[in-house]
Amino acid sequence: MTSPVLLEVRQLGRDFGGLAAVGSVDFTVAAGSIKALIGPNGAGKTTILSMVAGALPPSRGQILLDGRALPSSAHAVVSRGVARTFQLVRPFGEMTVLDTILVGCHLRGGAGWLASALRSPAQRREERCLRDRAWEMIRAVGLEGRAGTIVTSLPYGEQRLVEIARALATGPRLLLLDEPGAGLDASEQRCLAALVDRVRAGGVAVLLVDHHIDFVLDVADDVVVLCHGERLAEGPPDAIRRDPAVVAAYLGEEAA
Repeated sequence: MTSPVLLEVRQLGRDFGGLAAVGSVDFTVAAGSIKALIGPNGAGKTTILSMVAGALPPSRGQILLDGRALPSSAHAVVSRGVARTFQLVRPFGEMTVLDTILVGCHLRGGAGWLASALRSPAQRREERCLRDRAWEMIRAVGLEGRAGTIVTSLPYGEQRLVEIARALATGPRLLLLDEPGAGLDASEQRCLAALVDRVRAGGVAVLLVDHHIDFVLDVADDVVVLCHGERLAEGPPDAIRRDPAVVAAYLGEEAA
């Protein structure tokens, strides 16, 4: 049975200084699926993620979640169930792994400012629930032994996992991953692929951008190929590997 559409992008475009970084792109992401955006540098992949995340307003087109327009406000988008990681790992200051993931948990908390100020029973219960949620995310990414470690002292691959855990802690239905495999070796990429698959198995849809083609084609259910801000092709990984236009424009003859 076909899964319902969670995210729909209609004729989405973005201009910078009169030049189209993204021309007019259409695609959908089904609930509980993994969709990948690939293409050469400058194809518009991260620009599209930024528009979906509410960090960048579109110049044209629509972005719909459950058939309703997504606002161009990152905070409002998070409240609708969309979370994002970034191409470069964002600084965590001197925060521990646990405290960093608690930041994500607090984005979905709801006891209210008065309860927080008064340290009411409701607030204390919520804090216990949030801490339990943070530990659940720590276990999900395999960092149980690192909970008290300062994030910036971790190896780069583990910092990536913390960022993904923090995003998951917000309780998203759609997770946007921007170059999650950047800086990871082959073993770390395999662990990342297994994590992304577990995220999908938990009912969270994933929209990802990554330059590691083998990783993308192994993990994605469906792939959109972008070139010069336009959609060149779309389909399952096996079809994308064999598409002559994609091979010529991006993958190269070795992928054929």
